[in-house]
Amino acid sequence: MPANHHPDFDPARLYEYPTHLRDMVADLPSSPGVYVFHGEEGDLPLYIGKSINLRSRVLSHLRNPDEANLLRQTRRITHIRTAGEVGALLLEASMIKQQQPLLNQKLRRNRQLCSLRLSDGLPEVVYSKDVNFATEPSLYGLFASRYAAIEGLHQLADQHQLCYGSLGLEKLKPGRACFRATIKLCSGVCRGDESPEAHGQRLLASLDGLRVACWPYPGAIALTERTEDHCQIHVIRNWCYLGSVSDLSKARELDVMAVGFDAYGYKILCQPILSGSADITLL
Repeated sequence: MPANHHPDFDPARLYEYPTHLRDMVADLPSSPGVYVFHGEEGDLPLYIGKSINLRSRVLSHLRNPDEANLLRQTRRITHIRTAGEVGALLLEASMIKQQQPLLNQKLRRNRQLCSLRLSDGLPEVVYSKDVNFATEPSLYGLFASRYAAIEGLHQLADQHQLCYGSLGLEKLKPGRACFRATIKLCSGVCRGDESPEAHGQRLLASLDGLRVACWPYPGAIALTERTEDHCQIHVIRNWCYLGSVSDLSKARELDVMAVGFDAYGYKILCQPILSGSADITLL
């Protein structure tokens, strides 16, 4: 029987605390920021992460047997302080997209980003390469692929008893209702139980929770975060993070037209900006 299948096997016994990294953790601050685990070959980043408490988060990596492989490969740990959580989230996403660390997959740039839009009452898939998601009204959902968007529409139909045929998800035979109507999974617009207008209103209501918010400003903004000893001004346009500076006069130097729609910037910034909780200055 292999050792790792033995009932008395304990994976933690094989874990050795990475003492070669101990000195690097000692100087980490208990403040927000981004940290980087560097490998040996060319000092390439293996993993980039963020936390509101850098010291505590990195120590949790070092104490985790499940991350033994990462720790064995790591030769150096660096960090960049930020003035708050928003700055840490923005910087982490930006660094991952630029440096493509080996062990970060989730935040890598998605070139197939798409959304749903109604055209003559029918949902259609549109792509960020063709439509400016920051300014286009009435877009619903952010999806990594066309397949994901269609699956999302199926799920919405299932949750709200919408008709696959009326949504263009299923081809109906003339004069025939869809199969789902016969088992009461569709409210029956395909057989006259519901009017097309009522079905359309229910579709709009169900999509509303996925609505993509348009950029609410005429141009770029400066979003400021402060601590007792640190101030950062994040420059943002069309949900895209353009960089951070320490002085408002320098913020205008970063005010250039952002290229493309950044889904991660949108997800990070939507709540603080639309809720009114962020310190914002128009540029």
